Amino acid sequence: MVSFLGVPIRTGDKQLGQIYLTDKLDANEFSSDDEMIIQMLATYAATAIANARLIDQMKERDLALTRRNVDMALLNGIASTLTSSLELDEILNKTLGLVMNYMKVEAGEIFLLEEDKTTLRMVLHRGQAAEAFWTRNIFSVGDGVIGIVAKTRQPSLSANLPGDPNFLREAVVKAGFQQMACIPLVSGENLMGVMSIATRTTAPFEERSIQMLNAVGTWAGLAIENARLHTNARRLAVLEERNRIGMDLHDGIIQSIYGVGLALEGVQHSLSEDPQAAKQQIQHAIGGLNQAIRDIRAYILDLRPRQLGSEGLLNGIKRLITEYRANTFSEVHFTAPDSDLKELTQAQALALFHICQEGLANAAKHAKAKNVQVSLWTTEDRALLEIRDDGKGFDTEKKHTFIGHGLANMQTRARSSGGDIDISSVIGEGTTILVWVPRGIKP
Repeated sequence: MVSFLGVPIRTGDKQLGQIYLTDKLDANEFSSDDEMIIQMLATYAATAIANARLIDQMKERDLALTRRNVDMALLNGIASTLTSSLELDEILNKTLGLVMNYMKVEAGEIFLLEEDKTTLRMVLHRGQAAEAFWTRNIFSVGDGVIGIVAKTRQPSLSANLPGDPNFLREAVVKAGFQQMACIPLVSGENLMGVMSIATRTTAPFEERSIQMLNAVGTWAGLAIENARLHTNARRLAVLEERNRIGMDLHDGIIQSIYGVGLALEGVQHSLSEDPQAAKQQIQHAIGGLNQAIRDIRAYILDLRPRQLGSEGLLNGIKRLITEYRANTFSEVHFTAPDSDLKELTQAQALALFHICQEGLANAAKHAKAKNVQVSLWTTEDRALLEIRDDGKGFDTEKKHTFIGHGLANMQTRARSSGGDIDISSVIGEGTTILVWVPRGIKP
């Protein structure tokens, strides 16, 4: 090297590079004109390099913003899905569809953990080659890729399905799928299931996308648990309503029909001795059946038992006692309170009415009592009802083995009205039912 010329490429105080020239062909050294020309070239080069780098930065920023918008669209879609519905099928379907669109894959599936906590069952598949994926729709925790993700609760990426020994579905490989990403669906410490997506392409999944899917798995797991809790709550509400209907029917209409049956039994004894009295009893029984039919019709229309209406608790109990005397051969003595008990709520009055109805029915049906004493009185803060009979009695320790729903219904009605009930009995001596509800306090 005989001659040399070096010029820096700079923009402001930042050096971007250098231009080197050596061995000028038509002279032994470079001139000042050469140096000026190269400096101008270096200035243009610095501007071009700075602009090119700025364009690259803008492209990278635009790509990052685009990715962030896509991520936000996914999260917004998931959030909208999870907050707009409590139906499990809708949540699973929309979530899987959003994830598949975000990842641009051909197939996706969701496995849910069953109640035994060891079995994962596929409940949803979307996309292509459904028959290939459904060839195996059950995995045990720890079994295969699906089971391993469930056991470890960590996302898993299989970049080469044909060569993955943990991938146990040959039909999926034969269908041309090359990669699968699996994420756990968790809610706190509880595993809900596993979501997987599969593609026939060999382009690797981005780490950023897998992290997004992991976040989606946590959200979806929480939504699945909420949906199940909602389903259980609705199921419990149905069971409670069935119990309420059964209790109302047992304590009301069934007891009325049973009273008619007792009256007809009495007719058998008087047919030959007093036909006229037997005829009157039959007419009374017909009236009782007609009333039961009206009660059943009213109950079907609004699923509520016949209410006391304007009759009031005292008159209602007096009516029960009158019907009891007419339908049985035993006597009932009634002790009325000093107060008219108008301060009791409708629910409290109805509870005492039905408990009295059940107590009288039990005295006739189970106890075969000859005498019954019904007493109703008040204290400063309570209204109390006592039903005492001289019937057969029973062992209170074993009552659940031979007594139906009646005693349980009485307890439920008393406690739901803010009070309580005590049932005592001695075999051969009779039974006493004592129930109370608060006065002037709405339950």
